Amino acid sequence: MEKQNLSSLIWSTADDILRGLFKPSEYGRIILPFVVLRRLDCVLEPQKDKAFELHEKYKKKLKDFTQVIQSQLNLPFFNVSKFDLLRIKSDPNNVYKNFNNYIQGYSKNVLDIIENFQIDPLITKLNKNKKLYLLIDKFTEFDLHPKKIDNHMMGSVYEELLRRFSEMSNEESGDHFTPRDIVKLLVSLVFEGDKENLKGEGKIRSFYDSCCGTGGMLTIGKEWIKKNINKDLKVELFGQELNDTTYAICKSDFLMSDENPENIKGPFSSLSQDGFADRKFDYMITNPPFGVSWKSDENFVKQESKDSNGRFSVGTPRISDGSLLFLQHLIHKMELSGSRIGIVFNGSPLFSGDAGSGESEIRKWIIENDWLETIVQLPDSMFFNTGITTYLWIVTNKKNSKRKDKIQLIDGSNHFKILKKSLGNKRKEISDEGFKKILNSYLNFQEDDITKIYKNSHFGYTKVLIEQPLEENGIIQKLKSGELKPDTKLRDYERIPLNDSIDEYFEREVRPYLPKSWIDRSKDKIGYEINFTKYFYQYKPLRSLNEIVNDLLALDKENKDLLNQIVEK
Repeated sequence: MEKQNLSSLIWSTADDILRGLFKPSEYGRIILPFVVLRRLDCVLEPQKDKAFELHEKYKKKLKDFTQVIQSQLNLPFFNVSKFDLLRIKSDPNNVYKNFNNYIQGYSKNVLDIIENFQIDPLITKLNKNKKLYLLIDKFTEFDLHPKKIDNHMMGSVYEELLRRFSEMSNEESGDHFTPRDIVKLLVSLVFEGDKENLKGEGKIRSFYDSCCGTGGMLTIGKEWIKKNINKDLKVELFGQELNDTTYAICKSDFLMSDENPENIKGPFSSLSQDGFADRKFDYMITNPPFGVSWKSDENFVKQESKDSNGRFSVGTPRISDGSLLFLQHLIHKMELSGSRIGIVFNGSPLFSGDAGSGESEIRKWIIENDWLETIVQLPDSMFFNTGITTYLWIVTNKKNSKRKDKIQLIDGSNHFKILKKSLGNKRKEISDEGFKKILNSYLNFQEDDITKIYKNSHFGYTKVLIEQPLEENGIIQKLKSGELKPDTKLRDYERIPLNDSIDEYFEREVRPYLPKSWIDRSKDKIGYEINFTKYFYQYKPLRSLNEIVNDLLALDKENKDLLNQIVEK
């Protein structure tokens, strides 16, 4: 079954029962935990009776019987209640009591997940309105066993449901997940650029996402490595998530696969409460929220920024957009032996902030350390919750020799296909040809129609203060020191490229027009920005006056002909 068909079926089934009792924007709080519970049931069903029997046997003999039951079942989780969703149906008069018994029968690692769904008041409301039995009855019709619906498809189902709920409640679905076509391109850029490090036997590599949502980037990245580079590589996945619902979903799916659910931390912010404070990682990929305030993390971040060894010591961006903080967080986790980072940004981190500002200082720190490898501009209308243009940044502390001291810009804005049906704001996806074109251009590392390559210093500039003397009644005023007194009303600034001589630039571009001016070099500030559009701008000559006049005359004639047709009728 296709992911959209399954998610639509789940949605419509729940809608039949929940309509009138809950607002559509509230459906997600009920549907998502029931999807997880049903998927857990499908895994546990073959050994349901055995788990109950083992519990009866050991509950009085052992204080903690967890390890015994897990080893006997060969599963990382269990449920010792005699009930599951299917068996609860057999006793319609005691659904509420038996459901609670069923929930409490889960192992602690599952209970911790269910707790984040906060379903108790919802279950009480469903039962009070005689809807709990009906909902359980409907969900038992779905076979969600991982052998039937693998983790990749299940992840897509979760994300499609999340998108629907977000649309209903006007929330930002982009906070939850990233479209799969973007994830595919991002993981390809991160891993294809380091294939040799992923080949060979007996290797272990770590892979981290600081805003992991339902875990899609992690699982897709691992699958990509296994399929395209090394099926025998051991890839350890790590993630952290702020949203309690998506955290619970991610952790539950890790439980039902071969992944370690303890490697998923949350639900709390990776900025103010780093779940892996002492860890470094080989590969990191994330999609932080676009243009979201970091006010809630401000006290912690500001305090850490005072620590010269902290993540944010180089500077902090404006409070209204914390995306660059996430990149600083990831850079802090790079291995000394070399790591690679892929991150999704909007346009703001490219150019916001003047020289000396937090944003510019962060860019300066990244570029002067030669960590920024590549930026890819994507088409607009690629995300479900916004139509803005987005960018993929590839950051690494192990550039190969040909990339040293250089940054590659790739314009992928025209490589898309229009979706037959829009999904929220998402009207486009990366085409197969576009994917190959972008990836090949990245790997070839040569300038072509979509690639520009510049030295790091090309993006830097010195912001210099241009002063002019204060004149009163035609007399130039001086300070007590004998120096010319500047006129603050005439004060101006120039941005001089780092590759230019400041003195030569001043004599060439300023002095001819302001002969009495001078530079106050004590106020020099180094800044960096990447004006992506400028580098790929193509001049289109203006149309001639005759062409415009002819078009206007043609339109006028067309209007007259239409008017004559109307009059004749």
